[in-house]
Amino acid sequence: MSAELTASTSTPLERDARLVNARDPHHVAPGDIAIGVIIGRTSEFFDFFVYAIASVLVFPSLIFPYVDALTGTIYSFALFSLAFIARPIGTFIFMAVDRNLGRGVKLTIALFLLGGSTMAIAFLPGYAQIGTSAAVLLGIFRIMQGLALGGAWDGLPSLLSLNAPERRRGWYAMIPQLGAPLGLLVANGLFAFFLTTLSTADFLDWGWRYPFFVAFAINVVALFARLRIVATPEFQRLFETRELQPAPVGETLSTEGRTVFLGAFAPLASFAMFHIVTVFPLSWVVLFNKERPQDFMMIEIIGSIVGVFAILASGKIADRVGRRTLLGLSAAAIAAFAGFAPSLLDQGGTGETIYIVLGFLLLGLGFGQSSGAINSGFSPLRRYTGAAITSDLAWLIGAGFAPLAALLLSSHFGLVAVGAYLLSGAIGTLAALGINKELAKRAS
Repeated sequence: MSAELTASTSTPLERDARLVNARDPHHVAPGDIAIGVIIGRTSEFFDFFVYAIASVLVFPSLIFPYVDALTGTIYSFALFSLAFIARPIGTFIFMAVDRNLGRGVKLTIALFLLGGSTMAIAFLPGYAQIGTSAAVLLGIFRIMQGLALGGAWDGLPSLLSLNAPERRRGWYAMIPQLGAPLGLLVANGLFAFFLTTLSTADFLDWGWRYPFFVAFAINVVALFARLRIVATPEFQRLFETRELQPAPVGETLSTEGRTVFLGAFAPLASFAMFHIVTVFPLSWVVLFNKERPQDFMMIEIIGSIVGVFAILASGKIADRVGRRTLLGLSAAAIAAFAGFAPSLLDQGGTGETIYIVLGFLLLGLGFGQSSGAINSGFSPLRRYTGAAITSDLAWLIGAGFAPLAALLLSSHFGLVAVGAYLLSGAIGTLAALGINKELAKRAS
């Protein structure tokens, strides 16, 4: 990339990041890249978990007060799914921005859109003020979040993988996934604080809005952390050799469609598990167990910490037994979990704690390697775009409708139906891994 093109497609923040690199021109180690990746992913997951928690605690009474609490939560979860539908569209749009205006411009637009749409929800009037227009506005902001997340794909996980030592690929593959439990931990901590210190009336009036304000500030910090890496000579060299260049989405799907398909289904068990241990349980204990949400959030904070250590462990284990093997073993364990664990949510605090801690343990082991098992199969010229599309589809198929499906099924058929839903995800993962192994044998 020429200096003129770099200058013309840079944002002020990216130019500032490049100046920082010029003052400190040392080689950027994988550890430096890892910090940028963790900060970026944590900000994304924080935005989404703030919305998810509000979908249970706030939106049913603020946006849908004209229906009962269960129906209002189902409506909220339906809006929750819109972001996952919009995310592939965002990838398509922002890949064009990336090709024409540069990665820095794309990331700046995407992260300001993500933070801005999240913060806009903080100003959202309720049904009492503007009627059903409140739900329409909430849906629009949710779609904007999804479009922005599609554009927030930065290629840093691929950069991290390309710079990782040969025998530590599993360890570096798990690093981006740490953002999920960290984002959940911060989001739960903020909501629990306001629930504990405010009256119910004050929380529903203004207290719930503060976490949405925080999201914008976190996204600005995350943006500079990412641009700090994007502006490095190492990133530019890989970009110029086309290792991290965006390819057209249609061309990628036509040539790498099989890899995209397998990559989307391989982590299905952990992605289905993702919202079954993070979002759905909160709705169940609030709606059916009539518990104080802040008490359950403390359990989820403990689970988040367990999840961090489980993801870290997944890196060590994957480097010993292989990422695909670990994904298969974790899928089998999730299938076993599906057979008995959901009923624990009706067994009081002890049962809920066992469910969350065990669930996060299994989630961390599988989710920790979900991004690296299949993405290595992409050709270098299409790895960046292929990984982005695969991630979009995996989230859409595995997690996008999980809270909605779990609440609908459990409210009609009991918690055993949640186990059946989880089991289907485990079967999907095992099938995708089996197909991939068979295709690899035929190609050899």
